[in-house]
Amino acid sequence: MDVSAIIMAAGEGTRMKSNHAKVSHKILGKPMICWVVDAAHAAGCDRIVVVIGSHADEVRALLDSAYAGSDVTIECVEQTERLGTAHAVRVALDATGIAAGPVVVLNGDLPLISPNTIRSFAQTVATGEQAAAVLTMTPTNPFGYGRIELDADGSVARIVEQKDCTPEQDANLLECNAGCYAFDGAQLAAHISEVTCDNAQSEYYLPDMIEILKSAGQSVSIFHCDDYREGLGVNSRAQLAELTAIARDRINARLMAEGVTFIDPAQAWIGPDATIGRDTIVWPQTHLIGHCSVGEECQLGPNTRLTDTRVGNGCVVDETVAIEAVLENNVDCGPRAYLRPGTHMLDGSKAGTHVEIKKSTIGEGSKVPHLSYIGDTTMGAGVNIGAGSITCNYDGKNKHATTIGDRTFIGSDTMMVAPVNIGSDAITGAGGTITKDVPDGALAIERTQQRIVEGYTERKRARL
Repeated sequence: MDVSAIIMAAGEGTRMKSNHAKVSHKILGKPMICWVVDAAHAAGCDRIVVVIGSHADEVRALLDSAYAGSDVTIECVEQTERLGTAHAVRVALDATGIAAGPVVVLNGDLPLISPNTIRSFAQTVATGEQAAAVLTMTPTNPFGYGRIELDADGSVARIVEQKDCTPEQDANLLECNAGCYAFDGAQLAAHISEVTCDNAQSEYYLPDMIEILKSAGQSVSIFHCDDYREGLGVNSRAQLAELTAIARDRINARLMAEGVTFIDPAQAWIGPDATIGRDTIVWPQTHLIGHCSVGEECQLGPNTRLTDTRVGNGCVVDETVAIEAVLENNVDCGPRAYLRPGTHMLDGSKAGTHVEIKKSTIGEGSKVPHLSYIGDTTMGAGVNIGAGSITCNYDGKNKHATTIGDRTFIGSDTMMVAPVNIGSDAITGAGGTITKDVPDGALAIERTQQRIVEGYTERKRARL
């Protein structure tokens, strides 16, 4: 049976005090809305509809970028007038024609909800025996949440909002509304128009559907979420930090169970789309953002940030920033290395202290040990780059390429002015500016003649 997900992402998020959409704020480097979309997709939802409103263009662009080229199809529906949650659902139904099958309504600021919860939640209305279900939880502090009052048969009697709770209800009604609903699509489509805006805010509230369905003789149940944290939303920067810490701890606990060592799990931030192999050691202040993969027997950090980067087995990545880079096996980076997009380091290669590499291939066993910049370069195997060497790849308008052959030795402080080709088994003398191609096996020296001026210091002092 097809399952549809409607994700609410139209709100202002005023308590975030932000110039951006609330759902665009990131947890472990990933926008909140993408956590919910991915959970719905993994749960098997066939249609994913995101209702956008405030900062609509920003959210639409974010989703387009995040899922370009993937197998996730998202339908964005704009709620041009924000008239409440029931109005948002009605806008989604009108735009998509959804009128059958289970429909789960999720909040876009619920990053910790799991695919298993969504899948089981949808199943509560899959047989048609229940018209709707409310996702519930029992948080450690229920204040602020709507409370669920149950009938004797265990079905939902009503939802009592916090402001309407009597002291007795506040103390005894501990089942809280997480703000998510599962509906039988036909019942939802048939009754959504009955929600009115007869309230202080003149808005159409989705919880009103519960009483409407019950009045129509339909049954409404609860689906209790065992881990209340799955129902926690983000409405402030403090809650953003709180949920980030929970997500971090969950991910790190899973990785430790899989054989990864964390020196201090509270000081490592591993994104939900990252993978790490067994016997890898993660040092404090390590960040893996986006689609990172790290092999086995590696050391990451301390003070390392990898974004959309692939690392093989047996690598040491110390105080390194790498973005869209590939490190094969037994690569050594850092401390204080910067690998920019397009960097490809082959087996056994090295990028050392204060080294920057951009859009370059560093050959097998080749080394750029310290204080060098390598850009737009194809480097062979067994090359050694002396300290302070630079590929001068930019002429102010265009980028140009440098090639360096196998086993070549580049002397310290060599400026390689691209486009230039340096052959295999070649040597460049220290302090040279190489502007012409160097043949295989050749020595290239470019220096001005050293001049000695005897007695210069004494004469200079005499003039002062």
